[in-house]
Amino acid sequence: MKLYPIESGNFKLDGGAMFGVVPKTIWNKTNPADNNNLIDLAARCLLVEDGNRLILIDTGMGNKQSEKFFGFYSMWGDHSLDKSLAKHGFSRDDVTDVFMTHLHFDHCGGSVQWNKDKTGYEPAFKNAHFWTNENHWEWATKPNAREKASFLSENILPMQESGQLKFIQRPEAGFLEQSELGFGILFADGHTEKQMIPHINHNGKTIVFMADLLPTVGHIPLPYVMGYDTRPLLTIDEKATFLNEAADKGYYLFLEHDAHNQIITVEHTEKGVRLKELHSFEDIL
Repeated sequence: MKLYPIESGNFKLDGGAMFGVVPKTIWNKTNPADNNNLIDLAARCLLVEDGNRLILIDTGMGNKQSEKFFGFYSMWGDHSLDKSLAKHGFSRDDVTDVFMTHLHFDHCGGSVQWNKDKTGYEPAFKNAHFWTNENHWEWATKPNAREKASFLSENILPMQESGQLKFIQRPEAGFLEQSELGFGILFADGHTEKQMIPHINHNGKTIVFMADLLPTVGHIPLPYVMGYDTRPLLTIDEKATFLNEAADKGYYLFLEHDAHNQIITVEHTEKGVRLKELHSFEDIL
């Protein structure tokens, strides 16, 4: 098995929204805001080469939305999914499976693109299956008022219409030890219904793709929960359980949204679980 970080693009969001009830005077120390109160974020995906399978975990925002839409997110830097794939010797056509942690636009927008004539949409990975789970699919295709702006039909429905959509068969509760894609999955409900957090065993290490359970290093303290989460108190419980396990077992946490830190480890302290070490991707290969 080989792993590759895929930088699909950088953007900015309101720091207050990213940290919920935590005051700016506190979160600004770890995630400094600009003059518009926006903080740097990444859409960092992960490519897993495992035998005949090439699995892409999340796909970023994509490029099919309007200039006005992208203007809301202050895109910055020169990363793109295609350039990042090419850097490692791959193209979209090589991808066999696209695993989506959840279907918010910044995680799955790159899964769908305009068709050749720009008259409609088509899957951006023509040879891939697209993986979600039935509970989350139902949640995303019949969105609640709070999340409706994050679940965009053009990002979601073409995957089903193409016949390329597949569902992870999950247990009734708890952790899925081994999914159809060969790695374990933690299901978390605080951010959105049945978000999937992959646990990948690689060279004796457990690498966990954190998605929105832990967006950045600054979100490690338990009350530091995004205003976007649908069930923030549940997020706190899920974070507590996970971070204690991560500290106990020495997990390597792959951060999807931290623009400046790729991978971290955590440890127990008298203040609770806190950052242990920062790692670049090359450190752990």
